[in-house]
Amino acid sequence: MSLKNFEFIQKLGEGAFSQVYKVKRVIDSQIYALKQVRFGSLRPKEKENALNEVRILASVIHPNIIGYKEAFIDESSNSLCIVMEFADGGDLLSKINSHKQKNTHFPERELWSIFIQMLSGVKALHDLKILHRDLKSANVFVTRDGVVKIGDMNISKIAYGGLAHTQAGTPFYASPEVWRNQPYDSKSDIWSLGCILYELTMLNPPFKSADMEGLFQKIVRGHYPPISMEYSNDLSNLIRTLLQVNSGLRPTCEKILEMPLISRNIEVQQIREVASTGNLLSTIKVSGSLNGISMALPPSNYHNRLVSVGALAVNGEIRGSPKSYDLLGKHISQEASNFRSDDIKAKANENRLKLAYPMSRGEKYRNNQIPLDQRIQILKEKSRGNQLRMIWYR
Repeated sequence: MSLKNFEFIQKLGEGAFSQVYKVKRVIDSQIYALKQVRFGSLRPKEKENALNEVRILASVIHPNIIGYKEAFIDESSNSLCIVMEFADGGDLLSKINSHKQKNTHFPERELWSIFIQMLSGVKALHDLKILHRDLKSANVFVTRDGVVKIGDMNISKIAYGGLAHTQAGTPFYASPEVWRNQPYDSKSDIWSLGCILYELTMLNPPFKSADMEGLFQKIVRGHYPPISMEYSNDLSNLIRTLLQVNSGLRPTCEKILEMPLISRNIEVQQIREVASTGNLLSTIKVSGSLNGISMALPPSNYHNRLVSVGALAVNGEIRGSPKSYDLLGKHISQEASNFRSDDIKAKANENRLKLAYPMSRGEKYRNNQIPLDQRIQILKEKSRGNQLRMIWYR
């Protein structure tokens, strides 16, 4: 694999040693994001971070995490290339800026949906003992269908023993313990989630100052302006809970799901069943040669796709997510996760496969399309009696 296998459409972003592009893969004309990291100018630690991102992405398969597709060394440019799922709706920061320009705010219903999807993605990381360490609105992406996906794992860390010690992250979203240069754990990510949720409500981070010392004082004291009265007490209380200065008082992802204020606003009985697979891959060591690194990279994963919003979580892409951002509601019974074989009707139609599935008793079947190249995988899943798991609904 080389860069010749991709058509570059536009540059999406740029860092000190990397660029991210929107690309089209020549062989299948599908759109992806490609991050090109120029290895020649990197120090060993920076190379480790780049390879660590590949490791984390390839380890987690979850609908609310940007999907890993492939990584390869392009010898002509002396660079590491990471091919990822492309989120065609931009990031949360761009949506926040759009609301600022229009002098509008996010509807609270949308905020709850965004939050629960972020929480679902972060929980998938924490379940593998992975700390993201740089959660911020610019690193949370959205598809046009409203699916929220966490990305940018460049400085994510495996917390052996539960604690990390290296200072990392973006100052506005960094937890008090990180600012104090103290050991920290997954609760630091919870703080960052609180900062993002606050920013979504007020269109500004909770902690702002003209200088770093002022920012430090505000964060370690937990001083931030209250959110607008147009939002509910539940939302305000959730933010207050996430932004506890004492990390021991912050809840885990699992505890957040058990909070009454969550169940009052979102049906969460299915969130623990969101399809998530993956095992933490071995460390990709920085060797003396690019060829050695290339041999250690994980295999490609173009055909393993998960959807969390608006349809089903299956190994195959199903489009049609909800504009209303509703989670699986009370009228979807537990039977939805255990369809019988005769509930599934599939038939080939030229190069597409239509999949019909029942939403609930009495409702009409609703059709979605799955690319032909996913047909075999779906039929395999069907034969195992575990074809489809309903996660979210319109």
